[in-house]
Amino acid sequence: MYGAILGDIIGSPYEFDRGDKTKDFPLFSDESVFTDDSVMTIAVAEALMDTMGKSDEEIRAAVAASMRRWGRKYPNAGYGARFIEWLFDEEKGPYYSCGNGSAMRASAAGWLFDTIEETRRIARLTAEVTHNHPEGIKGAESIAAAIFLARQGASKEEIKDYTVREFGYDLSRSCDEIRPEYYHVETCQKTVPEAITAFLEGKDFEDAVRNAVSLGGDCDTLACITGSVAEAFFGVPVVLELECRDRIDEEMNAVLKRFDAARGRTANEADQGLEGNIVIEKAIEQLSKEISQDNLIGVLESIRKRMHEDAKLIIPVIPPQAAFDMLDPDKIKVGDTIQSNEDLHYKLCELKDREGKTWLVAFTSMEEHKKGSQTSVMIYPMDEAIKGFAKMDKAEGVVI
Repeated sequence: MYGAILGDIIGSPYEFDRGDKTKDFPLFSDESVFTDDSVMTIAVAEALMDTMGKSDEEIRAAVAASMRRWGRKYPNAGYGARFIEWLFDEEKGPYYSCGNGSAMRASAAGWLFDTIEETRRIARLTAEVTHNHPEGIKGAESIAAAIFLARQGASKEEIKDYTVREFGYDLSRSCDEIRPEYYHVETCQKTVPEAITAFLEGKDFEDAVRNAVSLGGDCDTLACITGSVAEAFFGVPVVLELECRDRIDEEMNAVLKRFDAARGRTANEADQGLEGNIVIEKAIEQLSKEISQDNLIGVLESIRKRMHEDAKLIIPVIPPQAAFDMLDPDKIKVGDTIQSNEDLHYKLCELKDREGKTWLVAFTSMEEHKKGSQTSVMIYPMDEAIKGFAKMDKAEGVVI
């Protein structure tokens, strides 16, 4: 979902070859906005989450209703002429389209189901409400299948082989071979293979999207499709995920948050102030895998954003009774310092690094806290906690 929406936003200023068919372009600008690709991606995701386990007929009806609701909310997002007609005519059914709209909106189907057969079946249903041409259906199925395979750990070669074998797409050309003669075309058969090729040649998420935009033509949709598969294979850097959230509205963000929960990306904690901290956990994980300036910025940005969202942290503490027990003469060790009544209040837990320096500790979720030693905890507003930590001279800082 993030990958699809980011691809759309990143590609939007360069549609119709306005990007000079190059990978060297600003990733974001004032003209980087979401288009119909993002709107319909959100619409389909919402419908699929609403109809888990229901019949094919109910799923189709929900997808159509959701697409119409979201489409009418954003009537100027850049839809095709026939789709606009369908959008505002409740009686109009599928119109045998082979357009790439079926592929660009199918990403949710690739994430929500447990088998590739179910994934393809649901993707087919999302296409059939408008794009019931065999090529339109094939486009949706192929992208959902590629996402499913990528998130299951398949290699690029395995994804490529499956796509060629099952859908018959020609993936033999490179981006360099496609780029010179490629033009603005909106059919699945002349968009999906190019988008998958851009993913296959990508070194990471951003590089794959840049590949797609560099091909030109309908590059917001190309990048949307490429980004949807690239997210499942590479993941999305947290700094880009935050950029995505900042460039869509509150209602769209609510669907994304719900989608994260459906994928199991939110913390297992009832407290609403902790749920969104998964973005910090993901940023820290990326930084631990690769120490880089971008990944460090991702951590700091994720914390900054959560501070402005009334987020909370879990602070491990020594409770008053345990602090009182520390005064037991039998438990006092040589070198212990007793500071009168201060020892009868909650005490923050500390850790020592290899150099003997003292650090305070905070956790993003109860699940993370349970990985370490068990202590009593306080759930505290993140902004107040971090400001409080900064005032404590005896500690070097805080480890989150």
